Amino acid sequence: QVQLVESGGGLVQAGGSLRLSCVASGGTFSSYAMGWFRQAPGKEREFVAAISWEGISSYYGDSVKGRFTISRDNAKATVYLQMNSLMSEDTAVYYCAAGPGARTVVKGTCDAWGQGTQVTVSS
Repeated sequence: QVQLVESGGGLVQAGGSLRLSCVASGGTFSSYAMGWFRQAPGKEREFVAAISWEGISSYYGDSVKGRFTISRDNAKATVYLQMNSLMSEDTAVYYCAAGPGARTVVKGTCDAWGQGTQVTVSS
């Protein structure tokens, strides 16, 4: 079973940028599609982005399209989420997830989840 550890969260002003990282261990990273989800207080978990195992296909939630970019480095067993033009509505705990396929990850059907990293955007 793969284990996932996120990092890179923090406090940023509206309009700023952050890059989240998620390092995988204990599994064959390159065989997993990867994704990012987020959950704000009092709200349901929301899909943010997903990427196929080879990095060719990517998918984004409507609220982040054009602002966030997901990428991966299989040699480093790491997936990234570059977040630009951040807004207060992006404030949430961000979770990394691994699954058998990108479209499956989009649906939230994942084999492993990280512990989350807090992103706070001040307006």
